[in-house]
Amino acid sequence: MNSLDIPKKYLDLIRQEDNKLTYISGQTPMDHTQSYRGNIENFIGFAQVPIGVAGPLLLHGSGGKSEHWIPMATTEGALVASYTRGIKACSVSGGITARTIANQVQRSPYFEFATLVEAIAFGKWIKSLQPVIAAGVSQASRFAKLVDIEVNQEGNALHVTFSYETGAAAGQNMVTIVTDQILRQILEQAPHQPIHYYIEGNMSGDKKANVKSLSKIRGRKVVAEVTVPNQIIKDVLKSSAENIVKFWQTGTLGGIQMGAVGNLAHVTNALTAIFIACGQDVACIAEAAAGTGRLEVNDSGDLYASLTLPGLIVGVVGGGTGLPTQREALELMGCGTPKDVNKFAEICCAVALAGELSIGSAIAEGHFASAHKILGRKK
Repeated sequence: MNSLDIPKKYLDLIRQEDNKLTYISGQTPMDHTQSYRGNIENFIGFAQVPIGVAGPLLLHGSGGKSEHWIPMATTEGALVASYTRGIKACSVSGGITARTIANQVQRSPYFEFATLVEAIAFGKWIKSLQPVIAAGVSQASRFAKLVDIEVNQEGNALHVTFSYETGAAAGQNMVTIVTDQILRQILEQAPHQPIHYYIEGNMSGDKKANVKSLSKIRGRKVVAEVTVPNQIIKDVLKSSAENIVKFWQTGTLGGIQMGAVGNLAHVTNALTAIFIACGQDVACIAEAAAGTGRLEVNDSGDLYASLTLPGLIVGVVGGGTGLPTQREALELMGCGTPKDVNKFAEICCAVALAGELSIGSAIAEGHFASAHKILGRKK
């Protein structure tokens, strides 16, 4: 965008950014000179999204039993109410159990050589250096840890996927910077020099739905489960275990026919609302919302439900998590410190699971349209 594309009133704001003071009515001025550096360029203001709270959620997570209110930022009427209903059904059933299975974030550089033979030799060489590269990563970053190096051959080129643990951060910038720094140090020693080299060859799955999302880990892999007695389904969700499962089977088949990545209903709603409220990279919803759900009637006639999300790119430090509103939202949820990152991921998965049950019952019983007519339309 050049200056001709920006309306004059906004261009003036941008030009004055370095000495701009914003006045809040009747209060002392707030200096934004440094406040948002690293989060935004050409800062001119805010796009305000209302935040509601859903819950309380009873969670049995990796850190033990806990209860949480969930801040959700959205402009879609009926969304917070639906998640609150699903959370209530799960919580009065004894709560949702969730565990973070693993943490891995990838960066996949691309290397192209003059011949296939050179490419093969380079792949073997860089794979043999994994212990050396791991040591270099530990020196380059306090938080990143190299987990694996995977080589994928394609003609006279290859994609090399570096997988890292990223501590309490979501980690996309972390793995980009570390990978670039390490490669700059070792490429001169390679048996053959690449003709072309890119820091990312579109193999990591960054910010796009992909089949690999279901079989690999990107971010945090989290699994949640709950058993909801049929009587609670009738009282709270106004449905039955059998009806919800029947709808879920129908939705799974429909998703297969339209090429969905996974068999989920609206996990994107839960994650997007939480991500905005809590300062996450919202574009990562594309990969984070890919997963699998399983619903079945157990031997007691109750509903067993599980949700597996292999690509939850979330963090409680870095990025937008330090902004005032987002930091307050994380603290409201009980996830304000670095040690809370797995708990935050588990809450995200648990809320998403509760929402799947709520929307499933609404559609199964014909309440979906009427709920949106009542709660989702402006009078």
